[in-house]
Amino acid sequence: MSLLNAMLGSPIKLEISGRATPIRGLLIDVGPDIIVVNDGSKYLYLPILHIQKLEEDDSSESVTSEGEVEQLFDHTEISYRKTVMNAKGVFTEVCITGTQSLHGYITSIMNDYFVFFSPVHRTVYVSLQHVKIIIPYAPDQTPYYLNRERFPLQPPNITLARTFEQQMKKLVGELVALDLGENPSKIGLLKSMDNQLVELIGPDGRKLYMHRDHVKTIHVP
Repeated sequence: MSLLNAMLGSPIKLEISGRATPIRGLLIDVGPDIIVVNDGSKYLYLPILHIQKLEEDDSSESVTSEGEVEQLFDHTEISYRKTVMNAKGVFTEVCITGTQSLHGYITSIMNDYFVFFSPVHRTVYVSLQHVKIIIPYAPDQTPYYLNRERFPLQPPNITLARTFEQQMKKLVGELVALDLGENPSKIGLLKSMDNQLVELIGPDGRKLYMHRDHVKTIHVP
């Protein structure tokens, strides 16, 4: 039994990695590696890996009753990977950091990453290790209220590697944006990968090196 089971149905406040403001809501469900929170307007699926602090919320800002929100995912034997599988093909917001989110659809799920189609960023490879929150939207909603004809729901015709590292190696020689281009220095030519380091060449020819485990997402602009 999870330590959090006693708090099911209670208002909680939690802090997650990279997010400045706490998340408040009712604790709806608990799995071995994920929790579900209803913030009064939507369901938030949060991998336990990124929870910095969680406590009961007795403040005036706490959510005290479950909002009229449709539960889109099956919570039977809930887990992080099952949640990702449930999200496949569903319009979803995926929070990568405290300030960055992707809006679109999971199209493929591999060993330690998934492929996400965003109308803004197109095909994005997302490391499962770095996902902070998964938020499904109602079935009748589409990203940015675009007509469905504006974006494909079918996955792109590309060959996928089993692991995130292998997929990155397939992109060596391409112009890429790492971590959604949050930092301009993380946009450049993916020159090489050697052991645990990734080498990027910036527009001015300068080299940037970063550990592969810190790469959250990668896409070809």
